[in-house]
Amino acid sequence: MTGNAFFRVEEASITDIHVAYKKGVANAKTVTQSFLDRIETYDRKGPALWTIVVTNPNALSDADTLDKHFATTGQFSGPLHGIPVLVKDNYDVAGLQTTGGSASLIGWVPKHDATVVQKLKTAGAIVLAKTTMSEWARGGFDNINSVLPSFARNPYNTAHATGGSSGGTAAGLAASFGVVGLGSDTWGSIRNPSSINALVGLRPSRALVSRTGMIGLYDARDVSGPMARTVTDLVALLDVIAGVDEADPATAEAKGHIARTYTTYLDSNGAHGKRIGVLRQAFPPEASDPFVTSLLDRAIEDLRTAGAVVIDPFIVPEFAEFPAQPHPASEVRAALETYLAKTSNEFPKTLNEIVKAEQFHPLHEISLRAAAVAPSPNEDPIVHLLESKETRMREAYNASIRRDKLDAFVMPVANYPPKLNGDRNVTPVGATTWIASGLHWPAAVVPMGYTYEDLPSGLQIVGKPWTEPTLIEIAYAYEQASRHRRPPSTVPPI
Repeated sequence: MTGNAFFRVEEASITDIHVAYKKGVANAKTVTQSFLDRIETYDRKGPALWTIVVTNPNALSDADTLDKHFATTGQFSGPLHGIPVLVKDNYDVAGLQTTGGSASLIGWVPKHDATVVQKLKTAGAIVLAKTTMSEWARGGFDNINSVLPSFARNPYNTAHATGGSSGGTAAGLAASFGVVGLGSDTWGSIRNPSSINALVGLRPSRALVSRTGMIGLYDARDVSGPMARTVTDLVALLDVIAGVDEADPATAEAKGHIARTYTTYLDSNGAHGKRIGVLRQAFPPEASDPFVTSLLDRAIEDLRTAGAVVIDPFIVPEFAEFPAQPHPASEVRAALETYLAKTSNEFPKTLNEIVKAEQFHPLHEISLRAAAVAPSPNEDPIVHLLESKETRMREAYNASIRRDKLDAFVMPVANYPPKLNGDRNVTPVGATTWIASGLHWPAAVVPMGYTYEDLPSGLQIVGKPWTEPTLIEIAYAYEQASRHRRPPSTVPPI
């Protein structure tokens, strides 16, 4: 053990760390050093998880500043005082490289923080490291990119993928390389990696958290969101990052919908009386692994025991009319080039430049070449068709929810266990995350147990816009009743 001999950082919560600070058995500098030591021991060595792109060279000095503040005032600098945070590599952190997983941006160092990163710093958090991701957030079940020589590896079973595109943050949190982390979610990029790393994750309502300073993928579906090992820590992070940001016009919709504090909804009886539907259409037996289905069935019984009223099955009559829809190439080009325009002159400004220079991983070549020559979204009939389909999809789901008077509905995050690394196009995925993405609705993920070879699986809880309080109540009640989270054996205390 490095740092203070009386305190271990493995699986430590925000509360655990703050209690240790107040008792004087640890301080921000020793805790930060302990996390850095774990990264040094396990990220490139040992199990070689390959989750970290770059660590913050100022992390220890930032921690020292926080320690001096506490020693002088006896007060924490904010609700995340001295809490090491992992940040996905599509968020700008002043003075640290941002690549979005692309070799084309190696060496790009922004001068300004993303809005959510600035909020973290104001709250006293320590930005510990930038985490790996799928290139430009494409390819959601692994972290294949052109920045690192290896994809991230799942700490529960290193032969398997971490999920993506926020897989670096997920695997890093699972391995106790940090306490909480930032991810982003377009098609499932918070929910999938949270599920297969035994984490809690939240895709918030689209306008709840600012995306300013984040490399986007598809504006209509992009959200910024929190990831953690517990619902309590997730909520603490959400409290900090939620809010209106003038630089992100979409967040104006959040006015009147932001809770004073989401901690109010951490109620172990929070599932009692909630009407929860089971969307079995999303995981039919012929397209699901029976082990995953058995975990979901057990989760349903746990929710019943917690007092929920379960409607099983919850039927959306038009379900088959709304299959998963990919991101339109025109929207991908628009999102990426909007960010590229903000970089300094030595970096490419268009996808076409990146494609011509072959600055990509070969597995992303086809999709990037298609995006590079796509029209503007306003001129793309595919975009208009998709928007029409998603409008009809929301109408259908709203009608079915009203019929059954539901507070939320549930399903697995994915119908199969995590894929093997390198198995992008072979075994089925069975993702269900596209449903909440297509609806533009919030969704929470909580661990619901383990499948073959100790591989985690997550319960997905979906609600209508601005129902984060309800999702938190259900997620917390289920977590407290089931307590499935356990640390991976590949990264023991050091």
